[in-house]
Amino acid sequence: MPVRPPSRKVRPHETSLTRLRRGLTGLFAVIGLTTVLVIFTPIVSWWARAYSGPMDQPRGDILILLSAANDDNGGISFSSYWRARFALVAWQTGSFKKIVISGGGGPGILNFLASNGVPRQAMLAEWRSSSTRENALETSRLLNGMPGRKILLTSDFHIFRATRVFRKLGMDVTPMPIPDVLQSAENRTGRFSDFEIMTEESVKIVYYQLRGWM
Repeated sequence: MPVRPPSRKVRPHETSLTRLRRGLTGLFAVIGLTTVLVIFTPIVSWWARAYSGPMDQPRGDILILLSAANDDNGGISFSSYWRARFALVAWQTGSFKKIVISGGGGPGILNFLASNGVPRQAMLAEWRSSSTRENALETSRLLNGMPGRKILLTSDFHIFRATRVFRKLGMDVTPMPIPDVLQSAENRTGRFSDFEIMTEESVKIVYYQLRGWM
């Protein structure tokens, strides 16, 4: 009978290395596929539209404007500036009587609106809130039962959570999303950062739901 060569004994460290290689290969494949989907397909725009709903421009009496956090240099961030631009256009329609600015990035927005013709006495502001739930709590305190139709303005990716948080606290707000991610995602170079924004927002939605805040 032919003599079989002795089988090679697999050492424990070789098995571990094989598993590590397979794991890394799978990880890199997922990263590569995600990168292709994000950059070369409209998946980010679809995601943002799912959160924004219809891009309506409703009229009302009180415009509630949620500021985004300041940028790394402490100045007004892109999202805050973009929200302020749309708030200014909404004010210029002539239907709003008050603008309520909520959030730590608000001073820059207030100065922007004032410098573009919005009377300071027509604006209420608070800088203490640092989360969407705090925005709703502080805005409720500022308005304190003030009558009139209330319109909530914030970015497309944020409006889904913000609207539900305000309504959970008893404030009847009508959403007014503005194109933020939808605007940025038109350029391929901005899509990956937009994907990160949408991912972070999705995590926050799950967290808020678990806490019963929306």
